[in-house]
Amino acid sequence: MPYQRWEKEIRGTCFAVEQGKMAKQSSGSVLVRYGESVVLVNANVSTNERPGDFLPLTVEFQEKFYAAGKIPGGFLKREGRPGDTAILSARLVDRPIRPLFPKGFRNEVQIISTVLSVNPDQPPDVLAIFGASLALNISSIPFSGTVAGVRVGYVNGEVIVFPSMQQLEESIVDLTIAGSREAIVMVEGEAKEVSEELLIHILDKAHHVIQELCLFQEEIIQNIELQDKIAFEVITLSEEDLNRFDQMIDRQLMKETILETGKKSRNQALNLYREEIIDRFFEDAEEGEIQEKAPLVHEVFEDILQTVMRRMVIEEKMRADGRKPDQVRPITCELSLLPRTHGSALFTRGETQSLGLVTLGAGVDVQIVDTIFEDSTKRFMLHYNFPPFCTGEVKGMRGLSRREVGHGHLAERSVKFILPSEEVFPYTIRVVSEILESNGSSSMASICAASLSLMDAGVPVSKHVAGVAMGMVKEPDGVEILTDILGMEDHLGDMDFKVAGTKEGITGFQMDIKVSGITSEIMALALSRAKEARLHILGIMEKSIPQARNQISPYAPMIETTDIPTESIGELIGPGGKMIRRISAEFDVEIEIEDEKGRVKIFGENSLKVLAAKDFIDRLLSPIEPGAVFEGKIVRVEKYGVFVELVPGKSGLLHVSNMGEYVKDPTESMKIGDPVTVRVAKIEDGKYELHRILYNEDGSEKPMPPKKPRESRDNRDNKGSYRNRRTDTRRDRGSDSRNR
Repeated sequence: MPYQRWEKEIRGTCFAVEQGKMAKQSSGSVLVRYGESVVLVNANVSTNERPGDFLPLTVEFQEKFYAAGKIPGGFLKREGRPGDTAILSARLVDRPIRPLFPKGFRNEVQIISTVLSVNPDQPPDVLAIFGASLALNISSIPFSGTVAGVRVGYVNGEVIVFPSMQQLEESIVDLTIAGSREAIVMVEGEAKEVSEELLIHILDKAHHVIQELCLFQEEIIQNIELQDKIAFEVITLSEEDLNRFDQMIDRQLMKETILETGKKSRNQALNLYREEIIDRFFEDAEEGEIQEKAPLVHEVFEDILQTVMRRMVIEEKMRADGRKPDQVRPITCELSLLPRTHGSALFTRGETQSLGLVTLGAGVDVQIVDTIFEDSTKRFMLHYNFPPFCTGEVKGMRGLSRREVGHGHLAERSVKFILPSEEVFPYTIRVVSEILESNGSSSMASICAASLSLMDAGVPVSKHVAGVAMGMVKEPDGVEILTDILGMEDHLGDMDFKVAGTKEGITGFQMDIKVSGITSEIMALALSRAKEARLHILGIMEKSIPQARNQISPYAPMIETTDIPTESIGELIGPGGKMIRRISAEFDVEIEIEDEKGRVKIFGENSLKVLAAKDFIDRLLSPIEPGAVFEGKIVRVEKYGVFVELVPGKSGLLHVSNMGEYVKDPTESMKIGDPVTVRVAKIEDGKYELHRILYNEDGSEKPMPPKKPRESRDNRDNKGSYRNRRTDTRRDRGSDSRNR
């Protein structure tokens, strides 16, 4: 294909697409530019079909550090396995394009988005959504429709599409939205307790820009000589076989099986019924026919099951577990389950269960974030684990899955707004959600468990946050919104719509649509139902623990803070770090200093040692003024007096004449390490003159004895000085010898 370039101005910035220059051997390849961010997106497909009942689609998002003019950290100095931001960006690309592949296409498809240049104000993840859609459309890969993505903020009453980093810091929302010309198909993001009405308004404004981008994409497609799409055959049962299999199924019995109580019992009953029907269907068939048609028969059974379940919802307002559409499953909350963890809570909603665990750490425990966008640290982390036993399955455990990263990220974004500031609570906070049972929306259960466990740990959060997943069944003769969906309703339904928030508003949001899209009216109804459910869940959580505990776990590290003048930081550190190392070793603590604020944080396992270290630092840096009294210790002894350490690193001279009593020779009666109470009498040129304080039996301070007044020079001259007396004696001796 010849090189071509297209441009369009989007919100005052050039949005450009290039094709035909780079990666020309890919089935579909485009270079997408927005401002100074550039992403190369390539789409390729294998020539052979893969067996199975799902589309083998792989989406990769490659962060290249050169794109930001950076060299990767670590020993190898090259990019390693994808980080969290790359995984999350890949998921943002995957979710809106996956529903647009034709049913029955089983060739392996791979989308690779490579970030070649990045300006943090122009995020490349939404460019990759546009690029993936366009690359698929111009490739030989079967794909229907166009999608595009935008990032949105809301500052001072204005919806801002493609906001800068500064605008996002001021914004009350941070949303990534993808959609087609007809409707929004994917949303993910966070908000600072916004209302449902405002969220709909923001989504509507964002969709206008998405429509612009989709039209731009369609213009490009019309001006490219498109490749022939790969031909594939959707193998189905013959009309005769379909009718025969359909007549074998008792839909009433299938409905009763769907209503079986409990996920495990329901699945077992459905599997038994499926095998029974399939065995009857192949009763007289040959082995070859069974092998050829068995996967198709399973698909047909799944289609009929989906139809029966959906008609139950639309016609009878009855769901798989017998609930009404707007009903939430039973909820229980348990706290302080584990003795040594810093906080724990078990949140159970129906057959979904999350164990939330809180660990409080020191400043050194913060997570270092090193991506092409930023070099920073995180003091709050929420990690989500989904072991195979939570669904009663046997699977290999080979590291963190993309699903676990995505669900943990959504929960973390939803909870972080209720956390206290670092000034109020200077701990590093890690929450882990261990999913112990799963049957619908374990990510939303994680949010509830995290909120409960934070309060159990004594983290001073101001309120609870809860989440709920909504579903939808959309048929030609009706639409029904489902509250707190089951796994079956997620699988066989048309929408997975997760909403988290407090009583005041929404804090987290994620939506995936399997159909062409939903209208604003359906979105408003779903948000309204989600709010009702969220308030119901929050009420139960507040009864379990209405506010954070007054104190943290005795097993959590203790933290004390003290503010010092910034000019005293060097004194605290000491020459070559000598002083700060001494304090850390002597009191078994870790010390962190914020240079800009002059704030000192002291971490330790033993509260008494932490307090002692704080007192030590306060004394070390407290100004010494005349009249101040110190309980010092002797660090040096001389015949003329002793040197007393007032505070670490600062000593003064206690002369024999200022000891409050007669001491002939300090070296005979005083030794290093002896305690002594002194008062600072005078400070001159940074040197401290000390007076010893002694006490009477009744505890009162003895007055300092008056010093013997020195004789004047005149009196000394009258009596004759030592020098004169010595000279006279010598003269006398000389005259005697001469006389002799």
